[in-house]
Amino acid sequence: MFTLTTERLVLRDFIFGDEDDVHQYASDPAVCRYVDWGPNTPAVTRAFLADAALETAGVERRSFTLAITSKVDGVVIGSVAVWEVSAAHRRAELGFVVNPRFQGQGYASEAGSAVLELAFARLGAQRVQATCRPENSASASVLTKIGMVEEGLMRAHMVIRGAAVDSLLFAAVRAEITSSDFA
Repeated sequence: MFTLTTERLVLRDFIFGDEDDVHQYASDPAVCRYVDWGPNTPAVTRAFLADAALETAGVERRSFTLAITSKVDGVVIGSVAVWEVSAAHRRAELGFVVNPRFQGQGYASEAGSAVLELAFARLGAQRVQATCRPENSASASVLTKIGMVEEGLMRAHMVIRGAAVDSLLFAAVRAEITSSDFA
C-alpha cells in the first residue's frame, strides 16, 4: 500500500473499508456542486473505490488517487489525486476533495502540497496543473497556497450537469518550486 505522511495526515491508497467515509462526502450535493461527478449513489462510490484499487496494480504507477486520513484516528477526511497527463511533455494534473466536516482546517493544502511534490519527484513532472470553477474561491485559495499560479480562465471548459462552465487554470512549474524533496 502506497502512503505519504505529512505533519497531520497519512495519504494512502483507498481500501474497500473506506466506502462509508467516502460516500458521506461524495453523496453530498454541496461537495459536488463544482465538479463533474456526483452526487454519488452507493454503487458509484463502490465503483470509484474499485477504480482506485485497479490503479494500485500498475507496475509503474502514473497516477495516485489517495485517501486523505487523519494521522490521529485514521478517519478519511477526503481524497487527493495526481496523475500523469502526458509522459512526453512531463505534465501532470492534481485534484482534491474534502468532507465539509473537515474543511477550513488546512487539510487540502497539506495534502495538495504533498502530492504536488510527488508529481515532481516520482512522476518526473515538469508542469503540474489544476482547475477549479471561478466561483470556488476555497479551491482557488488552496491552489495558490501550495504554490500554483493562476494562469487564466478557460471558457466553456467543461460540461457539468448539461451546462458549459468555465474553469480557472492553475499550474506549478518544476523550475519555480523550491523543495529539498526532489531534484
